[in-house]
Order: sequence, then structure tokens, then C-alpha cells
Amino acid sequence: MTDRTTERMHRSAVRNRSFWGAFLIGMAVMAAIDEIVFHQILAWHHFYDNSTPDVALLSDGLLHAAELFALVAGFFLLLDARRRHTFWTGAAWSGFFVGLGLFQLWDGIVDHKLLSLHQIRYRVDIVPYDIAWNAAAIILLAIGIGMTVMLSRRGRPLPTAVPSQPDAV
Repeated sequence: MTDRTTERMHRSAVRNRSFWGAFLIGMAVMAAIDEIVFHQILAWHHFYDNSTPDVALLSDGLLHAAELFALVAGFFLLLDARRRHTFWTGAAWSGFFVGLGLFQLWDGIVDHKLLSLHQIRYRVDIVPYDIAWNAAAIILLAIGIGMTVMLSRRGRPLPTAVPSQPDAV
């Protein structure tokens, strides 16, 4: 491996804990928005609608549990990056947007169409909803990917020296 290749690998946003921590948080936030707005407030669907109301409610609970687990895991990764002095704000923002967009696109294509777990709405023309849902996902994902590419080309700023502080008791 050349020095130039090694340099690119070290400055890649995707190889930073900040990216992956914020990615998990982005996925969790979008899952929470979906669950709170579409499952609870508007009551348009549940995570799994092809069974009884009890199973639908259980599926929402499992989605909520997974979302909370991803949120906590993401925060722990961000805290670890901060502890190691490798936290990179730009990588975190790009990971957050990739997480938002990827969850939304997965939900719109895989959950709605391929697996038919649920639809956005029922008893209406679904095409405008599908277009809006997936277009929003593509926009969010494009923002995240664009930020990631820009950061990888620009490179990570040099870490600033952190003055040593005595541990709090």
C-alpha cells in the first residue's frame, strides 16, 4: 500500500466512529419519526399490518425497542470517539443524514414493496405517498453521501491538542 492510499484511508469519514455513531442515531431518529407520526398520531399503519391488532401493536413495540437500542449504541460510539479525541463533526453529520435516508429508503422499498409488511396508507391512491416517501429518502441519502464524499476529498482536520485535566472525583 502506498503512502497516498494509507493517507486516504485515515482521512475517510466512513472510517471514523463519529460517522457510524451518528449513522445509528440517524436511523433511530427516522424510525422514531415514522413510529410517532405515522403509527401513533396519524394511525396510518403499524410496522406489521398483516395480522391481528395485537400483533400489529407488538410489532410497533419491537420497532421502538430496536430504535432505542440503535440510539443508545450510536451515542456510545460518539462518546467513545470523543474520549479517544477522534470525534469529527463533519463525519457525524454525514453519517446522520445517511442513516436518516437509508432507513427511509429501506422502509419505502423493502418494508412497503418487497416484504409488504405495511403500506403508508390504506384505502387511498398510494402512488403519491410512495413517490413522496421515497423521494424524501433519496434526498436525505444524497445529502449524506454528498457530505461523505466532500469530507473524504477534503480530509479530516488535524486534532487539536486537548489539555490534560485531572479526573473528577
